[in-house]
Amino acid sequence: MSLSSILSAEAIDSAIKDCQAPDSFCPKKFFQLCGLTKKSPQDVKKVFGILDNDGSGFIEEEELKFFLQRFSPGARVLTDKETKGFLCAADDDSDGRIGADEFQAMVLS
Repeated sequence: MSLSSILSAEAIDSAIKDCQAPDSFCPKKFFQLCGLTKKSPQDVKKVFGILDNDGSGFIEEEELKFFLQRFSPGARVLTDKETKGFLCAADDDSDGRIGADEFQAMVLS
């Protein structure tokens, strides 16, 4: 399954373009622009599964760096500051990684 089967290519492009400059990435704004906030909890979980590159059931800091590239292969990697900010914003139980429920809560809140 690919992200474009859940989200429109135009919405993904718009979201990627919005955060091209280093340190301009805001997860909440990105989720709104790409249309993920309007999707069902089931679709959000499907997106989580695609972003969980190693299939561990969590999105770890290393996977977060390449978050934008999972949406668009030519996109930039997130800076350390953006990666840590994203992790802090979503990691409710402070275990250093984002679980499916934490991801869903962040996207749909």
